[in-house]
Amino acid sequence: MHLRTILVVMLAATVPVVPKFEPVQAPLFSAGANFVNAWADYDGDNDIDLFVGFNGAANRMYRYESGVFTDVASTVGLADERPTRAAAWGDYDSDGDPDLIVGFAPGDAPILKLYRNNRGRFVEATELLDFKVNTGAVRQTSWIDFDGDGDLDLFVAFRDRANALYWNTSGRFTDIAANIGLADTRKTVGAVWFDYDEDGDLDLYVGNMDGDRNGLFRNDRGRFTDVAEEVGVEWGGRAPLNPGNGTVRPCVADVNGDGHLDIFTANYGTNGLFLNRGQGRFEDVSMAWGIAIDSRYDACAFADFDNDGRLDLYVNGTVTGGRSYRDYLFQNTGTAFEDVTPDNVKALDADHGVQWADFDFDGDVDLALTGSQANAMHHLMRNLLAPADAARSIQVRVTKPGAEVRLYAAGTRRLLGTRLVDTGSGYDSQNDIAVHFGLAETGRLDVEVIFPVDGKRTPVSKKNVNPRDFVRRPLEVELK
Repeated sequence: MHLRTILVVMLAATVPVVPKFEPVQAPLFSAGANFVNAWADYDGDNDIDLFVGFNGAANRMYRYESGVFTDVASTVGLADERPTRAAAWGDYDSDGDPDLIVGFAPGDAPILKLYRNNRGRFVEATELLDFKVNTGAVRQTSWIDFDGDGDLDLFVAFRDRANALYWNTSGRFTDIAANIGLADTRKTVGAVWFDYDEDGDLDLYVGNMDGDRNGLFRNDRGRFTDVAEEVGVEWGGRAPLNPGNGTVRPCVADVNGDGHLDIFTANYGTNGLFLNRGQGRFEDVSMAWGIAIDSRYDACAFADFDNDGRLDLYVNGTVTGGRSYRDYLFQNTGTAFEDVTPDNVKALDADHGVQWADFDFDGDVDLALTGSQANAMHHLMRNLLAPADAARSIQVRVTKPGAEVRLYAAGTRRLLGTRLVDTGSGYDSQNDIAVHFGLAETGRLDVEVIFPVDGKRTPVSKKNVNPRDFVRRPLEVELK
């Protein structure tokens, strides 16, 4: 190839993609006053569907079929008319379909409602399982197998009482948080589970409000110790001991592509980014990466919106004190984040939930937002990435929350990307969907999933994978 041709190709590959998004079914997604949103294929038709929790109006369950969303919440049994604060999808009964936990604001009824999915219809299982939680300002709910016994347990963060860990034994739930070191009484509003020290079990990072320190709870054979101060992530980049500051949403992703999972904190105060340097050590790079913006944020979500192989970041500004703080879409250059927020996204009054998902299976991730204001809207914005760029991607389906998915160039250990299977995303919600990889280069892949089980990091691999064999469907990898 001629030298000039090589230079042109290289320059073209480094030109940043200008993001473009268009609204999907705007009249349908036009109601305001909603907080949480979460994706799952609840009906098993291989399309992903969207649950949206409202602030007193009936909750909605958007079924996606033949390219169209339809609200079927009243038909399938999910149209609660209670102020909703949390939602998480997970197969708690191990029957092969995702069930749903919904958290409500305190009132006359229990604040948690567990719905068992029965072939696309939902039956309340709360009373059947004698699982009644009557009080508490519920925030993040997360389905995770914290003890590695093969079934999903439930973590619940509370802003006004001790956090809870409901241990799943034969489909019955018992709060054991106080016995294992997780009954944190600080004002917790966000949480994410991941194996930060890479020792084969899931640890927990929690974001706390009103000046409380954050917690990083190291899991040692099912007993948890808060080591946040020891490793330097107790404040998440915000000002210490400031009662007006707090961390609303911690997010975890491999930001710099080195295979270690890093921490980002969306704060009331300065945002934080902490790169995981291995062996349980973190480095604060908030300023160097251009992310240390002092504002008020409610949510964060990582995704590779431009399919260049690097994880980009959406941060959702809030409405508080009579002021609406703007949202940001940050593009990852490899050494910093740059603001590339499109004007039509800046104009949206969306200030709580944010999710990325390739709902239309065209190869790029789309953007779903919620807004707490009555005059706001919950939005679904289709990513208008060029078809050739959108095609450079692959999705990998793993049903074990907290597992790590890695891509390598086939036949090598050259890492192309790392993803965490969702344990707490957007705003107080959890998805049950495949992880998405943008591919900066073409060619075959080796896919490796790391399952943290019983103190061991158990790898399961798929070798010599051709991404073109997985267009409009994910590659599935499970622990046998």
